[in-house]
Amino acid sequence: MSAEIPVYHPDLYAAAAIRDTYPHYAALRGLGPVVRLSKHKVYALPRYAEYKQVLLDDEAFVSSGGVALNPVANRVGQGTTLCSDGEEHARRRSLLARRLTPRALRTMQDTVEQQAAAVVAAAVARRTVDAVEVATTLPMSVVPDLVGWPWQGREHLLRWAGATFDALGPLNRQAVRTLPASLGMLRYARNVVRDRSVLDGSMGHDLLRAADEGRIMPAECVTMMIDYLAPSLDTTISAISSALYLFATHPEQWSLLKADPDLIPKAVNEVVRYESPIRAFSRTVARDTELAGIPLPKGSRVLVLYGSANRDPLEWDDPDTFDIRRNAARQLGFGQGTHGCAGQGLARMETSAILRALVERVDRIEVTGTPEWALNNVIHRLERLPLELIPA
Repeated sequence: MSAEIPVYHPDLYAAAAIRDTYPHYAALRGLGPVVRLSKHKVYALPRYAEYKQVLLDDEAFVSSGGVALNPVANRVGQGTTLCSDGEEHARRRSLLARRLTPRALRTMQDTVEQQAAAVVAAAVARRTVDAVEVATTLPMSVVPDLVGWPWQGREHLLRWAGATFDALGPLNRQAVRTLPASLGMLRYARNVVRDRSVLDGSMGHDLLRAADEGRIMPAECVTMMIDYLAPSLDTTISAISSALYLFATHPEQWSLLKADPDLIPKAVNEVVRYESPIRAFSRTVARDTELAGIPLPKGSRVLVLYGSANRDPLEWDDPDTFDIRRNAARQLGFGQGTHGCAGQGLARMETSAILRALVERVDRIEVTGTPEWALNNVIHRLERLPLELIPA
């Protein structure tokens, strides 16, 4: 007899659910390891164990059919690193892997530290700031140069990147509303590749050279540049702004970090666990299989819920408590397996650099207004957070 699959009727992508998502995650976890979402006709995986199992089995659960919840984005995403598997995925990823190795990132360390120190010094001088503006400054000064975007048009990159993530949800009002921005980024990237206007020595420069040598198609240059830009911006901005929010609302944790800055690596993992930057991506079931004893037919789609897995009480003690002393190295906020976030080393470096600069210069962080969470189908981050940085 087939196991009965519980059904969840609320829409995880309604505006209210996007802005207050954790009650939905708790309800889903309470229903079971695999839950049918009636609204979107997918199987949601709200618990840690099944989430990890799926991401580590990229033969049974594939990305080549797209990772969005709508056919338009899945069709447009064909040929990207995100929406490929096996040798194709490895080939695309290997083209830029050297840029993101620990050795390569070490060459950027001093520059990132100096830029972070300047960002924090300017914020402390103003004293009253928007945490999201502070969080945005460092990634926007690092990532576009690394990817190789020309200076002209950069003022649109953040809006375009957010729209790219919106497109990876269902084809709802939010996705439709931001579709013009998503298409704008695609047009811009095509023009950059056509005009060969990427910065010398950048990722984009490497991609153009690979196309010249016949190792990739010219069209892949476009999609791969977007592949690396959008995640490297939004996920890091999410992590930094969430860190500011969490340390403002948990002053005892800020005191711990001030007393022992060596806790910064643990703090970064705990921030990403507690406020996972990615809400969910989907996978296609490549063959008839079972998960947690539940049959999943070939061609069906599963939705891996990053934020829910990272708050699963079956995996974490007291998961709704923010504690930077916790060993959260196994958090899944950056994904897992072959599709684990290629830029997570850079995201960790930037977030750590900001925290180090804050520890040196700031005594207390206080919220001075109402936090506003961004409305985005896939990215979980603050839209606005008024803060006061009280100097040390």
